[in-house]
Amino acid sequence: MSQAFVRESDEQWLHEVQPTLNALVVYLTRENNGVRVYEQKNFVDKQGIEVHVMSNGLNYAKDKEGKWYVVW
Repeated sequence: MSQAFVRESDEQWLHEVQPTLNALVVYLTRENNGVRVYEQKNFVDKQGIEVHVMSNGLNYAKDKEGKWYVVW
């Protein structure tokens, strides 16, 4: 069978991505149909959370368990 088709079990969710910036970039690039997503800047918010501003227009941070989430 061709691997050009993604099986449902091969899908990955944001919170399942390893807690490294490189893993986030790889995941976001794959989700963006191969168009590279990169970090534009980062900062620490008022609660002391490191926020990564990405080129896809969204901001990402890690929770206390090291899982990625979108910062609204």
